[in-house]
Amino acid sequence: MFAPFRSQASAYGRVQVETSVSTADPHALVLMLFDGALSAIATARGALQRQDIEAKGHSIGKAVRIVEEGLRGGLNPAGGELASNLNNLYVYINGRLTHANLRNDDAALQECHDLLSGLRDAWTRMQTPQQNAA
Repeated sequence: MFAPFRSQASAYGRVQVETSVSTADPHALVLMLFDGALSAIATARGALQRQDIEAKGHSIGKAVRIVEEGLRGGLNPAGGELASNLNNLYVYINGRLTHANLRNDDAALQECHDLLSGLRDAWTRMQTPQQNAA
């Protein structure tokens, strides 16, 4: 009875995300990546507490993809020491996420959440060219 509405709500959510991505500046896109990874980790922690292993694995996989393909993949190789350090940190985070998935290690998930949260906070404090012009 309610399945069509769920489908419509899901489609609306996808459109909202696509619209946000297509209209966002690069600074906002990186924030979306951080938010997505943090959300996936929080979901994985909840699934781990419920002992829902399938949902935990799915959420950790999502976080790994965001960190690897979005955050790490978006680094500029010519970015010098900062880019190199971020690359190494993202590799470390993905290693810890993989460990958390294999060992059901909530502390490792919390560590990844804390690291990404700190990076996100630093990113939000950075000024974008649009903010500087205002």
